[in-house]
Amino acid sequence: MAITYPCGRDEIMAVLPHRDPFLWLTRVVECVPGEHIVAELDIDPTLPLFNGHFPEHPVLPGVIIMEALAQAASFCVLETRGAEGAIGFLTGVDKAKFRHQVQPGDTLRLEADIVKSSSRMVVAEVVATVDGKVAASATQKYVLA
Repeated sequence: MAITYPCGRDEIMAVLPHRDPFLWLTRVVECVPGEHIVAELDIDPTLPLFNGHFPEHPVLPGVIIMEALAQAASFCVLETRGAEGAIGFLTGVDKAKFRHQVQPGDTLRLEADIVKSSSRMVVAEVVATVDGKVAASATQKYVLA
């Protein structure tokens, strides 16, 4: 399947195995397969998780931000390999920093640079921003299966 950018959920679901309620990409803005990706996640104010995290001050959990970044990086790698049915499993998160809260209604910009890639292992430098402010960053590792 030839993908042109920007692309939406149909193309994302053609590459990633994730489905609702755990698909954390709304669109891919740009992608150089196997090298770099910019994706976005529109933070839906009606997400049930905001009922508990936190009712008086809803904030997107950091683990969801890390998962969204991992999905973006996995899309970047899997799209280039044409690996239908392949899965990128998150195996490590190093140097994670959370600097800005992500709230309902925000658009989270997800960027990943693939710094190492072999047939089974991938390393990416990832950054999530909201309105130009860094929300989170890390070095992530994935194994492809």
